[in-house]
This record gives sequence, structure tokens and C-alpha cells, in this order.
Amino acid sequence: MEKANLLLKKPDELKLFYSFSDSHDKSNAIISIHPGAGGTESCDWASMLFRMYIRWAEIRGYKTKLLDMLPGEEAGIKSVVFLIEGKNAYGWLKKERGIHRLVRISPFDANKRRHTSFASIFVMPEIIDPIEVNVKEEDLKIETFRASAPGGQHVQKTESAVRITHIPTGIVVSCQNERSQYQNKVNCLKVLYAKLYELQEEKRRKEIEKLSGEKMSIGWGSQIRSYVFCPYTMVKDHRTGYETGNVKAVMDGEIDDFLKAELLLKTS
Repeated sequence: MEKANLLLKKPDELKLFYSFSDSHDKSNAIISIHPGAGGTESCDWASMLFRMYIRWAEIRGYKTKLLDMLPGEEAGIKSVVFLIEGKNAYGWLKKERGIHRLVRISPFDANKRRHTSFASIFVMPEIIDPIEVNVKEEDLKIETFRASAPGGQHVQKTESAVRITHIPTGIVVSCQNERSQYQNKVNCLKVLYAKLYELQEEKRRKEIEKLSGEKMSIGWGSQIRSYVFCPYTMVKDHRTGYETGNVKAVMDGEIDDFLKAELLLKTS
């Protein structure tokens, strides 16, 4: 019956349906956002992107869960890690990985000058089975510390926050959003498994590049999209060429057209 219904769909809809063919496309997505150089301006841009993805999830009826956040000193965030739960969440968002660029009149500049800010987005599938990444208990260094809020005030007097170091790779993850040390540890391991999986995938992609002699179009340091607030309004994806002048709608989470354009490009 499902195949019969597919025949009634438009060609682009069929392409989107079959674009979720990778093993983890149906998984939940873990997203981390990190501001580039630029201090408060970049930290604010990171918080704007965080809000954009949260609003996108709400529009689609997906659930979100904050795993870890480090606030900026004056405004915005220095880093944030969060989970988006919903069917095909990773499949929809996996191409968002890369550098996102903002051009605007800075609200933090008394002279009202135009500033350019950058933030990096990493998107990883939630790994349910740790066997996929072969993590050994002896390879983990687990530490606890006091969770803190902006201004350095302690949220709790107990050491509920957790930091885990994967010794062979040097990957460090921390979670402090939950009051329970146990739950922070669970969330920490989720992020660690996801990062180790992405590390494995990155090695695989590099091997494919080497064998094919071609450089893949999306790398960890590539600038994928520009958001221009001034002197005109435009959001443009540099991979697909898709653009819109409705910046407000995009920042309110209406990014489906960008996601679809990238998925259709990969299946065409």
C-alpha cells in the first residue's frame, strides 16, 4: 500500500522520500553550536541559530532537550549541545553541518557599524547502541564538577555536572543541564557516542575522497550559508544557490526549503 501511495507523489517528493536512505537518517539528531572569533557578537549569533533550530523543531512537532550550554560573558552562548527527537530528524538536518555567516548592524556596537560573525554547526545522529562505536570502559576518564550558571553562581552545591574524556581520541564532552549526576552522565555518553560515530564517518569520507580523487563538497570548515540583515535582507545557501529575502521567517525556524533544496541536490 505504501508503494502505491508513493506513485501518487510528485517527483521531488519521491526524491525526498528516498533521500533518507542512510542507516541513521531516521535517528534523532544531536546538534552542537560554537561561535567563531568575535566575542559577544559571535556568541549572540550562536544563540540566534540555537533559537532557529528550536523553532524549526517546534514547527515540525519534534521534541527538544538541552544537553549542555555555556553562556557568553555578556550575551549569547559560548557553546550549546541539544537533542532533537523526531522521525528523520538527523536525515533532515545532517547537511546543516558547516559554517553559518551573519552580516548585520551590531546591536553591541555604539557606532552602529556593520559586523560579520561566524558560527559552526555540527550535526550528529543519536547512537542507541554503543557497540557501533566500540567504546571500552577503560578508555573513559569520568569527572564530576559543580554545575554553574551565568556569573559563576553555582546552581547546586553538589557536583552534578559530568565531564567525560575519551582517552584514545582526546574527545571531551560535558553535560550539566540536569540536576541528577546520573542523567548528566547518560546525556554525556550520548554526545560522546555521537562524536565518535562522526569521527568514524569522517575517516570514511576521506578514504572515499582519496579513492575517487574528488574532494567532497561539504567539509568541517566549509561556509555553507550566509544570513544578511544589512544593507539588504537575504539568506543564501552557497551549495544549492537557494535564497530568500524573508530573513525573519528563516530565523523563526522556517528553513524547510533550504533543507529540501540540499536533499534534492544530493539525490538528483
